[in-house]
Amino acid sequence: MASRSWNRVELIGNLTRDPELRYTPNGAAVATFGLATNRTYVSEGERKEEVDFHRLVAWNKLAELCTQLLKKGTKVFISGRLQTRSWEAADGATRQTTEIVIEDMIVLTPKGTGGPITSEDLDSIPEAAKAESAPAEEKAPKEETKAEESKEPVEKAPQEEVKDDLPF
Repeated sequence: MASRSWNRVELIGNLTRDPELRYTPNGAAVATFGLATNRTYVSEGERKEEVDFHRLVAWNKLAELCTQLLKKGTKVFISGRLQTRSWEAADGATRQTTEIVIEDMIVLTPKGTGGPITSEDLDSIPEAAKAESAPAEEKAPKEETKAEESKEPVEKAPQEEVKDDLPF
């Protein structure tokens, strides 16, 4: 029986620097940036705060979107995996780093401070990036329904307003 492994990281924090976009020789986009997470605890009756810094890497379309949508200070949720790389530096020493390869990202900063995307914001994003980030049902060609053919109005279900109930 084969054993299973699990490599998953989920963080909420603030960017420590603007994403830096580069391209590999094969043309793949790669963005690197930092994320700070805070932890508060009480020690000997005194409230203390500890900060951890994380190195993040995004690839391809997600890298380009991160570069367009994120900036230093933005609060973001990221989900990805840990990866450790090693290489030989110019001085001959072996270097090693552990980073989080992002697979999913959600901007949490409130609107007006670089936060959630509005339709006006979408106008500034290139069409190729919009198509890549669109939900699957928006990507597929729409089939004409009988209501569209007969031009009858289609009743839509009312949308509930979602309140932010996150504790931070």
